[in-house]
Amino acid sequence: MLFYLLIDYIFSRYTVGDQLGKGGFGVVYEGRRLNDGLKPDHPKPLPKEIALTILANKGPRVPEIIRLLDWTDHPDHFVMVLECPSPCENLVEFIRRHGGSLDEEKTRQIMWQAAHAANMCLLRGVFHRDVKLENILVNRETSEVRLIDFGCGDILRRTPYRSYSGTAVYSPPEYHSRGKYYGGPATVWSLGIVMFALLCGHFPSDYDLITLSNRADVKCEVVIRCLCRLPAQNAVTSSGFSCTRSQARDLVWAESCPTTGLR
Repeated sequence: MLFYLLIDYIFSRYTVGDQLGKGGFGVVYEGRRLNDGLKPDHPKPLPKEIALTILANKGPRVPEIIRLLDWTDHPDHFVMVLECPSPCENLVEFIRRHGGSLDEEKTRQIMWQAAHAANMCLLRGVFHRDVKLENILVNRETSEVRLIDFGCGDILRRTPYRSYSGTAVYSPPEYHSRGKYYGGPATVWSLGIVMFALLCGHFPSDYDLITLSNRADVKCEVVIRCLCRLPAQNAVTSSGFSCTRSQARDLVWAESCPTTGLR
């Protein structure tokens, strides 16, 4: 029954043209949206990573999201040509070069950019799912950030995800406790892991979270809210973010506002 409802929904919004291709998991047809006659940007199917990178860059330019310059598709692989800020390195290398951890001012500067990039992806319907130290490039001279590598990503949806293809240490706790998670809260969780690692030089343990909860520092509050474990603190709003973790996102922006002169 649900299948036929979905079919009716698609046909009510689109006219379906010629078959473009057929594979083991489905058939691809040409289509046109009825309300404005819009055709798909790409008449041929795209590799998922390429499609997500393009979607994340839709609209006004967001410098914090890596830009796809060109790509080619081959029978057994594809090649992406991406911008590469110079001189740059990922956050693992950046932290190592700064003695193993960063001070609060530098962390604030980097986290605002990382949070902005991740949130813009969500607003554009892209769930990156692998926000981590290795996937954040930093210009060594200006500290400008680029979020890279959409290979583990997916289209953002309102329903929960039940598999996780990102890096395990950044996986949200609700996935392990309940077998499902939502894109928005999972993104904020991974940002919390990144922020903790920048400040402390290692990934958080349960003991670290308990210690943080006993401190009144605003930056500790940001990390604590990002790394909430209890389901009651992870209620999902209609925007896709949990109440508590969305507050953490807002705190990251407030504490890292570009008007501080850090950018």
